[in-house]
Amino acid sequence: MSSENRTNQLSALKEIAELLNTTNDMKQMLSEVLGKLLQVTGFSTGWIFMMDESMESECQAAYGLPPALEANGQEAMCGEDCWCIERYRRNKLHHAVNTIECKRITYAIAEGFEEGTLGISHHATVPLKAGKDKFGLLNVAHPGKECFTEDELALLQAIAFQIGTAIKRIKLYQSQEQNAQHYSKLSDVIQRIHAIGVINELPIKAVQEIGNAFNWPHVSLFIFENGELSLRAFYTEGKAHEEWKSLSIDDNGPISTAFRNNKLFIVSKAEHTACPSLERVGIPLYSSAAAIPLRVRSRSIGILFISSPIREHFDEYHEDFMYSLGDHYTLCVENLRVYEQRRELARMEERNRVARDLHDSVMQKVFSLSFIAKGAETLLQDREGNVRASLKEIQQLSQETLKEMRSLIWQLHPAGLENGLLSALKQHGQSMGLTVYEQVNGLKQLPRAVEEALWRIGQEALNNVRKHSGTVIAYVKLVLAEGEVTLEVMDKGNGFSLDNRKGGLTLGMLSMRERAEQLGGQFNVRSNLGGPTVIAVKMPLDQYES
Repeated sequence: MSSENRTNQLSALKEIAELLNTTNDMKQMLSEVLGKLLQVTGFSTGWIFMMDESMESECQAAYGLPPALEANGQEAMCGEDCWCIERYRRNKLHHAVNTIECKRITYAIAEGFEEGTLGISHHATVPLKAGKDKFGLLNVAHPGKECFTEDELALLQAIAFQIGTAIKRIKLYQSQEQNAQHYSKLSDVIQRIHAIGVINELPIKAVQEIGNAFNWPHVSLFIFENGELSLRAFYTEGKAHEEWKSLSIDDNGPISTAFRNNKLFIVSKAEHTACPSLERVGIPLYSSAAAIPLRVRSRSIGILFISSPIREHFDEYHEDFMYSLGDHYTLCVENLRVYEQRRELARMEERNRVARDLHDSVMQKVFSLSFIAKGAETLLQDREGNVRASLKEIQQLSQETLKEMRSLIWQLHPAGLENGLLSALKQHGQSMGLTVYEQVNGLKQLPRAVEEALWRIGQEALNNVRKHSGTVIAYVKLVLAEGEVTLEVMDKGNGFSLDNRKGGLTLGMLSMRERAEQLGGQFNVRSNLGGPTVIAVKMPLDQYES
């Protein structure tokens, strides 16, 4: 190589290097650097194919194309693949190659554009790489040129390396910029989710906020309870819907996989497929999806499932981003549960205060009124019949008021709880004419909030036995174990079919479920026509242990 050629090459490399650092716009960079390359090398024509991870090619920049290649909106550049692309896909193209007969020119000639080739028939091709990363191909051509010298190929190789390095830099910049946008949206979503103040409204409002913020086609939320994954809410076509449908934890595609492994599971290129069980609960066919575990203290409590008919829709989101979305949802759940516990404790304190006030003031005054009426009746004896009748009525009303007041005070602050939960429930059942058989396994003092919640749930369950079961016998079982407590209320009455009820729950049962979930518990009802009905609630205790 002559000294003059060497100087020209270094000058060309310097000019191109300076240009490559002027923009972070990929298309602009490729177009400008291609024009500068042709200017400093003296070649007339060039084009750049970019290849994605699936090895699909797209012409991203072209300069000086002959009419045959420009015709019909650069139809020849988008047509069938040529030798260089096939070699690239098979990982057989590692350096600048000389010489390749242009199959695209051949195609253009076959289509009747022979006079529009401007004498171009061959081109050199160079892979665009940066280290182990591959991005595409650089092709250059010149009229009548069928062979490129070793110096020309070496220069093209050096320029291609510079372009590859610039592509990698821009991709990294775009990735960081995209991540910044994603996390900015995530921050807004987290703030809006944490602003939700009622735990029972969280699922439907959360999927609405998430779907709107990221414009994801479908978002659904599953919570693990009673050995199944329960669909609570889903977002599709811009709207959120509340649902109560259950899925087995097995054989439900990415949802089951993510839940069992407690690990994010991404589907990139499904062929518009979904599990039949997912379709039955309203999840549409998808080509890409992400199942995000909802984790609390290293265990999964559910799955946030997002899906799309577009392939690779979620590949651009980092794992940390996905986990952060799920973790903040569960953090919101935990915060709301703590908030509900505090509210419940405050309500308990207020009920106890009201009960004390009623007992210390109103009860005593009503009792005094009844006592005075009885005394006045005795003094008057038979002298004033009308007065005695009025006093007797006052006494009767006072006795009825005392009875109702005692019942109200007992409901506000059940005296039986001082003697244990089962004693209170048995006393309540007997007050309604039920025969209650109780059983307790284990010995442990329950936290006040848990005991109060179980009392209210058991009270409602016994009310249902009295009203709906057709029997006056109930069985109450309390199982105390390390880390949890389980309460079961069973009757052997008429039973009912869960399938005939929306979601399988009445208003009273929904109230029991809500009480359990406010303290992180699980609620379950089992029944069938003519069979026993079992109300079961399981409450965690580890969060109360110091």
